[in-house]
Amino acid sequence: MATINLSANEKKLLRQMYWRSFTLYSSVTPAKQGASGYEYAMLPFINQFYEDAEDKKLAMVRQMSYFNTNLAMAPFVMGITASMEKENAAKSNFNADSINAIKTSLMGPLAGIGDSIFWGVLKAIAAGVAIGLAKSGNFLAPIIFLLIFNIPVQVVRWYGGRLGYTLGSTYISKLYENGLINILTKAASIVGLIMVGAMTSNMVIFKVKWNMMMAGKTILKTQPVLDEIFKGLIPLAITLGCFYLLKKKNISINYLIFGIIILGIVVSLLGIA
Repeated sequence: MATINLSANEKKLLRQMYWRSFTLYSSVTPAKQGASGYEYAMLPFINQFYEDAEDKKLAMVRQMSYFNTNLAMAPFVMGITASMEKENAAKSNFNADSINAIKTSLMGPLAGIGDSIFWGVLKAIAAGVAIGLAKSGNFLAPIIFLLIFNIPVQVVRWYGGRLGYTLGSTYISKLYENGLINILTKAASIVGLIMVGAMTSNMVIFKVKWNMMMAGKTILKTQPVLDEIFKGLIPLAITLGCFYLLKKKNISINYLIFGIIILGIVVSLLGIA
């Protein structure tokens, strides 16, 4: 793997990013998740790479896009994002849309990997060791649990950010030189859309309870019929409707949230869902 020598200033920026990344989920909103924490971690790079105030503004808006991944894997994505912001600041023909495309495509798969390794495996191992010590009366059990779990997480966070920045700095320029960046951006956008579609299927739930009755007997179950037509049809329609209102009609996300809550209460009281 090709590597680059990081300057003293870049190492300083990466250290700042590491410490700031702890605030990733300190201010979470349904619409943005960890976006504000992500932008906070990116600010040292933005202030360093961009001299024009308008360019800084655009970069800050760009980094406020939706972001949600495993906390241990986040610095790796941040490192790649920082290297792409550096390229964008240096090259007038850089496709700025590729930055969020790459970020979106990475956060889903890395969330699955990070959750499986750190929450599914490492936490269970740490808990098993700590419980064994606790049963024997060892007062160090909770400390051992925290050490076993947190040391690997912090190692991955520290070196992941540097690895992401190095990979980005090494390969993004080559992709531009070879004309492959547009292909990468399109592929990343497709992966991102797949991830968003999977999230919609898993997180937006609307099961119709109303069935067609005749003489006190159910003659048609609505939900199975809808599933045969298109599985997840109503959740998809609700999601696309919210997207339309948000993007085309400029409806506030807060109004949409309250609207969905009210809709859920109404259909529940009516026995529809």
